[in-house]
Amino acid sequence: MAAAQAGNGGVYRRLLSELTIWLRRYFSRRMPPAVVDDAVQETLMAVHRRRHTYDPRQPFLPWLAAIARRKWVDQLRALERHAAADLPDTVAVSDHESAVVSASVLTGLMSELRPAQASVIELVKLRGYSLEEASRETGQSISAVKVNIHRGLARLTALIVKTPDVE
Repeated sequence: MAAAQAGNGGVYRRLLSELTIWLRRYFSRRMPPAVVDDAVQETLMAVHRRRHTYDPRQPFLPWLAAIARRKWVDQLRALERHAAADLPDTVAVSDHESAVVSASVLTGLMSELRPAQASVIELVKLRGYSLEEASRETGQSISAVKVNIHRGLARLTALIVKTPDVE
């Protein structure tokens, strides 16, 4: 990577080829085969975009693994969102009373929060958005998203403790 940062294109192409092999093994142990290639490509693009942040005095593999792990989490979140969207409308539900009650209680609790807190908790904790995605969606900074989630969850906990009929 240090040679690639210095502008050696041949070494950089070789590095990307070797990274492809390593990333394919990394993701094939963690993800369905259908999405491994996408995860590898996303990670290679992230490595390319962030190559200037690599410090040659530090080991390369932990730097790469951190990027790969973030891309793995992003891919899992995307899979989760797509899996929920792909369910047919004709799924049979034997008894949905508890789900309706839980949704009603959750809606009541969320209405007690500030709108900024409720929106980021819904996006990140319920819909599986990343902090960056929630930041873009709400217009809040990433640190504001984190603070609003923390304070909102603390408020929800306090509300639940005070409510005797919530299990």
